[in-house]
Amino acid sequence: MTDSADLRFLLAIQDNGSLVATARALGLTPSAVSQRLQQLEKKLGTRLVDRTARSLRFTQEGTLLCERGAELIRQLDALSEDLHTRRGGLVGTLKVNAPLGFGRRYVAPVIAEFQDQHPDVDIELTLSDAPLTEAADRFDVVVHIGALQVSNLVGYAIAPNARFVCASPALVKRFGLPQAPEDLAALPCIVLRENKEDVTLWHFSKGRTSRSVRVRNHLVCNDGDVIRQWACEGRGVILRSEWDVADDLRAGRLVRLLPGWKAPDANVIALTHGRAGLPQRTRHFMQALQSRFRPQPPWRA
Repeated sequence: MTDSADLRFLLAIQDNGSLVATARALGLTPSAVSQRLQQLEKKLGTRLVDRTARSLRFTQEGTLLCERGAELIRQLDALSEDLHTRRGGLVGTLKVNAPLGFGRRYVAPVIAEFQDQHPDVDIELTLSDAPLTEAADRFDVVVHIGALQVSNLVGYAIAPNARFVCASPALVKRFGLPQAPEDLAALPCIVLRENKEDVTLWHFSKGRTSRSVRVRNHLVCNDGDVIRQWACEGRGVILRSEWDVADDLRAGRLVRLLPGWKAPDANVIALTHGRAGLPQRTRHFMQALQSRFRPQPPWRA
């Protein structure tokens, strides 16, 4: 049998993707990591990881041990934290994944404030342009914006968020206001590449009427701040989240197009591994995250 230290060691290899990266993360030498892995495999009597000079792949036994072990470690940490909480504080490590722009603007301040209030909690924030394509098991909380595909994670509502079609006043003056979604096909558009979605096919509805239009993307980027700036400079039309363009709309740097047509909402949610057995640090952080956007999120203040 393995103990919790062995499980944490194996999960560290899985998280870091290589023995060299694991050694760096654990403050060990690569040879020490390799030797410890060999000792663990010898103790269990089975090979856990197939490794070559260029790649590392878990065997079925190694994958099973990581899957079951990760849940056991979460339960053990939750128990330890509950005991510590009874003595008056939160403890442990909290790993959070969030989208690039939203994470910078809204999640990072919540994390900083939460860590001030709970100094014994270590927090790791990872910003990504595709949070759900990351290994979700690596994180305690995944902040997601938009529709959620089939997932074994549990979602918590954080904030409402619409999506608007926008352009600069200069571009509107040059091309005129579109009257229907189909008119967007004749305009220069800028698209945000994220979550492996079909980002050039834009969907709209008005009552029971639905329209979809394939736009011409002259500019593409995986960073929302970049495409918003391009739009403010008059380089094209964007379909962007309300949270990102609300300030530009108020200031007149952008103009909302097709206000009578509604794009699908992209509400903000947070995902965890389950409701039962969540560590207290995760529960308290979820509460802090939700309270930051109530009763109205900043973009609707």
